[in-house]
Amino acid sequence: MGLSFHYSGSIAKPEYLNELIHEVRDIVSVLGWEYFVHENQFPEELFGRPDYNNSIYGISFTPPHCETVSVSFLSNGRISDETHLLFYGKNETQTEQKYLYMLSVKTQFAGVAVHQFIIELFRHLNKKYFFDFSLFDEGKYWETGDEEILKTTFKKYTDLLDNFSFAFENFPAQPGEKIGSYLERIFLMIKKSTD
Repeated sequence: MGLSFHYSGSIAKPEYLNELIHEVRDIVSVLGWEYFVHENQFPEELFGRPDYNNSIYGISFTPPHCETVSVSFLSNGRISDETHLLFYGKNETQTEQKYLYMLSVKTQFAGVAVHQFIIELFRHLNKKYFFDFSLFDEGKYWETGDEEILKTTFKKYTDLLDNFSFAFENFPAQPGEKIGSYLERIFLMIKKSTD
């Protein structure tokens, strides 16, 4: 739980990979964020095809108090990362296989400025390097560019998390109460307090 954004797409051309890696590395280095460079050259025989190998290409970085952001791809050029490759790679179930190419990053604890910066970075990368890119921003900043909407949404998520923490700390489960009933009781209390 926590404000996140979700994205998918492909790198437009294999020759863009090195430039993309260098540009992202330079940006996050200036900010002092940790980063990791994966493979930096796609195998020609796999780029743009449905199949892929077990390597990751591109770069990942981690802002403070934020989940890792992957600007990384499978050998076929589609956005993915090592965790998704591990869990969903070569999966025969089509409903689960779609998650191989859908990444998410929780920015809730990083704050508005970091969230905004990452979204603007993706906006820039999309114009310069990506193909068929989509991003869904729970903070609505990608869609609107409105910082006030982003701040309001962050506050709603923060208040909700605070309410859950307060409820769990102050209203423990009753003896013999099943977990489902307990959670339902907590949800109703929170809903009542926010209405």
